[in-house]
Amino acid sequence: MTGPNTGMRGTAVEHPSHDDIQAALASAVERWEADVLDLSHAIHADPELGGREYRAAKRVRRVLRMAGFSFDEVQPGQPTAFSARFGTGTLVVALCVEYDALPAIGHACGHNVNAASAIGAALALAAVADDVGLTVKVLGTPAEETTGGKVDLIEEGFFDDVSLAMMAHAAATDVVGGTSLAMCMWDVLFEGHPSHAAAAPSEGVNALDALVVAQTAIALARQQLPAGSIVSLIVTEGGSAVNVIPDRARANIEMRAPGIESLGRIQDKVRRALEAGAHASGSTLQITPHGNDYAELRQDAFLTEAYRAAMTSRGRNVVFSAKPVASTDMGNVSRMVPSIHPMVGYDVKGSAHHTAEFASFGASAGADRAVLDGSFGLAAAACAAALDPEERNRLLSMKLAPDSTSGANHVTCPADNLSATRH
Repeated sequence: MTGPNTGMRGTAVEHPSHDDIQAALASAVERWEADVLDLSHAIHADPELGGREYRAAKRVRRVLRMAGFSFDEVQPGQPTAFSARFGTGTLVVALCVEYDALPAIGHACGHNVNAASAIGAALALAAVADDVGLTVKVLGTPAEETTGGKVDLIEEGFFDDVSLAMMAHAAATDVVGGTSLAMCMWDVLFEGHPSHAAAAPSEGVNALDALVVAQTAIALARQQLPAGSIVSLIVTEGGSAVNVIPDRARANIEMRAPGIESLGRIQDKVRRALEAGAHASGSTLQITPHGNDYAELRQDAFLTEAYRAAMTSRGRNVVFSAKPVASTDMGNVSRMVPSIHPMVGYDVKGSAHHTAEFASFGASAGADRAVLDGSFGLAAAACAAALDPEERNRLLSMKLAPDSTSGANHVTCPADNLSATRH
C-alpha cells in the first residue's frame, strides 16, 4: 500500500480506509505465515527458562531483521531482551514478546504462541506503518514466569516513547478485558546457632522456631488482610539432623492481591510476622525479593473492543471477563501506557496452563490458527486507534503524561471464566 504518512497530531490528512488497512493486514499475515509459524514451532520444540532464552531471542531477531526492522542503538541490559523498530510515525506501538518456558514441562504456558503472535502483529503493522503514521516497536521481554523482564525494561526506559502496548496470550478460549492479581515473591532466611539438641540445647538459637513463629503469625494475620489477598508459604530448609538445633531455616513466600497498593499492605503484615519470628527466637532475618513485584493488569477499553471486533471478523467467539486470575508483568506495563493482553484460544482438550498436557498442544493446528488470528487481531486494534483521530490524540496525550493512564479508560466487564496467564 501507499498513502500519506504525516503521523502529526492535529494535522488533517486523508488516511486509507479501514477496509483497505484490514485487507493489507490480512495480506501481510498471510505473506509471513510460514516464517511466523516456523518461529512458533521452533521455540516450542526448544524450550528455555527465563533469563536464558538465548536461542529463542536469536530466532525472533532473525525474523525481524529479515523483515527490515532495525535494532536500537541502546539495548536492554538483560542478555535475552532486545528492542527493535520499524517506521517513523509519532504513534509508537510496542509488541511485547515473551518466550520463556517452565522447568521440566516446557512451553506449558504457551509462550511460543505469545511470541509468534506478537511478531506476526509486528510484521503486519510494518506493512502499513507509513499509511497510518505508526512506529512499530518490538520488545523482547524475558522471564515473565520468574523475575518479570518487562519491569526491568520499564525501569531502563524502553517504554518511555511508547503510546500503546500489546500482546496476546495462549489459552483454551478467546477472552478479552481480563485483569490479573498483583504479586510478589520473597526468599526468606533465618539464621541462628547450632547446638546439640540433648546435651546443650540452651546454647542453640533455633532458626526453625523463628520460622514456626512467623508461619503462625502469618496465619493469624490472614483475617486482617485486604479482601482477595493470597499468601502462600513453603519451607525449603528446616534443619539438617534431628539432634541438632537448626541454625538455618529457609522459606519461599508468595503474596497476591487485587492491586499493587493492597499488595503493599500485605507485604507490611508479612514482614512484621517474619520479624516477630526472628525477635522471639533470637535469629537473624534476611528477606530477598525474588524478581520484581507485579502490578494488576488494566486493559484499555478502546483497544479491547477493536481487538474483539477484529477477532470476530476472523470467525472467533470472543468473551469479556473482569475476573482477576493469575499474575503477569504486563500489568506493570498497563499502568504506564494503554495496553491489551487478550487470551487467544485453541483446543487443549480441557488441560490447564502449566501442565505437560497443555504444552503438548502448543504446535497444533489450532495453536497455529491462534497465532495467525492473534497477529491480525493485535495489528487491527493498533490500526483502529491510529486511524481514529480522537483515540490517536488520546494515546499521544497519555504518552506525554503517563500518570494519566493509571486506571483511565480501562475495561470493566461482567465476570466470566478466564484462563490463567502466569503462576
